Amino acid sequence: MREPLMFVAIHDIAGRTRGKAFPAGDFEGGRRGTVGWTPTNVQITCFDAIAPSPFGALGDLLLVPDPETRVELCPVDDRAAERFMIADITTLEGAPWSCCTRSILKGALERLQRVAGVTLMGAFEHEFQLTNEPPLPTGGYSLAGFRAEADFCEELMAAIGAARLTPDTIMKEYGPNQFEVTVGPERGVRIADAATIVRELTQALAARKGDRATFTPIRDPASVGNGAHIHFTLLDADGKSVNYDPAGRHGMSAVFGAFIAGILKYLDRIVAFTAPSVISYQRLTPHRWSAAYNNLGFRDREAAVRICPVATTEPDRIARQFHAEFRAGDCAAAPHLALAAIVHAGVQGIEEGLEAPAATEEDLAAATSDSLAARGLVRLPTSLAAALDRLEGCATVRGWFAPEFVPIYLAHKRGEIAHVEGLDAEALHAAYDRVY
Repeated sequence: MREPLMFVAIHDIAGRTRGKAFPAGDFEGGRRGTVGWTPTNVQITCFDAIAPSPFGALGDLLLVPDPETRVELCPVDDRAAERFMIADITTLEGAPWSCCTRSILKGALERLQRVAGVTLMGAFEHEFQLTNEPPLPTGGYSLAGFRAEADFCEELMAAIGAARLTPDTIMKEYGPNQFEVTVGPERGVRIADAATIVRELTQALAARKGDRATFTPIRDPASVGNGAHIHFTLLDADGKSVNYDPAGRHGMSAVFGAFIAGILKYLDRIVAFTAPSVISYQRLTPHRWSAAYNNLGFRDREAAVRICPVATTEPDRIARQFHAEFRAGDCAAAPHLALAAIVHAGVQGIEEGLEAPAATEEDLAAATSDSLAARGLVRLPTSLAAALDRLEGCATVRGWFAPEFVPIYLAHKRGEIAHVEGLDAEALHAAYDRVY
């Protein structure tokens, strides 16, 4: 016999999904709506070591599940069904906890609404690798490569649909055993909830077939990395996109241009949230189809933010399709926290009245530092330690969060750095491969 269980999940600052399970019938019957949690859990790094914590053994919190995020993956053979809901972390009095990544995102979205009168619509685009050996002997983007994992791909898309998300595309990507999966856009906090759901469904279904899916930022430094790109649009109160203005620079409206300018201005500090592992910075290098500078690109896949193409010449349809993509992130990041940092940076740009940036159209790695500086362009940090230092040194970014949050985050990530210090390249990549 089995007792059906419901897992109450949070996506923590380590980029891991943690939580507790209780009998599913207790939730259905209204007998249980919360489970307990411990403040020091926020300092459990991705390697399950506890970084220095200000909480020690003290304190209690609650996990409050959101029924709108409920996911159920039906049982197969003798396996248990997988059921989970995403939760907020609150105090015992019901107030949002300052280190809850989902609550932090809600706060950022409230600021966006208050300052600009708009909401956010968007979606994460995920790259991952299956770890079966030997690697698929088939090329990137090929039908043969897709065919080798077609059953898995169809099961994943079906599970995404069953989770009340919108399946979009899935393909064999360029790297060994690498795939990319995309879903349709969601609004507000649901954007990051969907990212958590997609990652967990991918890993659950890979495990069911005796494989393992990894979203690690980079498995092999001689090969490609795995990104988590975020497509985003600003919507007015009527749900209409406010991104596009045909008279604006590169088609950007004033508010959308300011939002993007804010992201780029603060990118070298918020990258500590969006690319937060030691190995993330091996991806953020020139000529990796990733982001190495705080630049805007017009359909440029090496830009930190790119303006995406539209598939129409009709003005109304252009306005609906016109959007941007944030490319300086990976799945070591908690999706709610990464998105919160992006939103806060964008709102800061609106508050500061920044002008829409000009798109770059050249190889920035070949440019001189003086020419980059003249255009407000900087090389992104080349290590997690450097990214954390830039975050710590920016009072503006620290001010977006509760006073205790950034010091806790810095201690957490510096604890992660200390944990892997001294590992050779093979051991370092293997360590991250296992946890993500």
